[in-house]
Amino acid sequence: MTVFTITGEVDPFLHVSMQQGDKIYCESGAMVMMEANLELKGRMTGGLGSALMRRFTNGESLFQQHIEAVRGDGDCLLSPALPGGMEVIEVGSTQYLLNDGAFVAATSGTEMKVRTQNLGNALFAQSGGFFVMETAGKGQVVVSGFGSMFSLDVEPDKDLIIDNSHVVCWDSTLRYELSVTTSSSGSGLGGMLGNLVNSATSGEGIVLRFSGRGKVFVCSRNPAAFAKLVSKGMTA
Repeated sequence: MTVFTITGEVDPFLHVSMQQGDKIYCESGAMVMMEANLELKGRMTGGLGSALMRRFTNGESLFQQHIEAVRGDGDCLLSPALPGGMEVIEVGSTQYLLNDGAFVAATSGTEMKVRTQNLGNALFAQSGGFFVMETAGKGQVVVSGFGSMFSLDVEPDKDLIIDNSHVVCWDSTLRYELSVTTSSSGSGLGGMLGNLVNSATSGEGIVLRFSGRGKVFVCSRNPAAFAKLVSKGMTA
């Protein structure tokens, strides 16, 4: 049985302990080290169509790394593309939607599928455009976030409003919709449209509102804001 263990407090590794016959798959380039009993292959999981959908949906590579313990038990170390925390989530009775770049690795009993989302979220929320990644099957999926990670519980009559850039993944049964924090344009349809325009042009105020019952995993850093800061520093 494959065992995922997150090791290290700052920019941790994902330590994977595998028994002979175990299989996992991970994002291309995630493998750091593996023992000789393991075998790594690059595969276009689900065929060209599925690979292209994952590429355009969640920024994943066309080819994923598949690691199998073919010659006996063995361990490997994986690492996400961005520095930050990781979480091992159980999927089966609960499935999750993943934000861009959140996927790290998963056991072979799971699958990454594509799900459509509404027009408002597609245009403004930045979580995969018209499509978003959704887990399927049963097993474990490892996700990562930029910076530290934290889990939040959404409960009935206790909606959560979260900046989408800090959202890593969320329970697929949760309802989520675009929300605007500003209210300077007044109420009603005209006010809402004014707030949307203001938020879209200023980069402030657009968030996701989650409702229902389930978990949302968030990270402490905003990748887009960090990239902008680095770019500004390089050109200064």
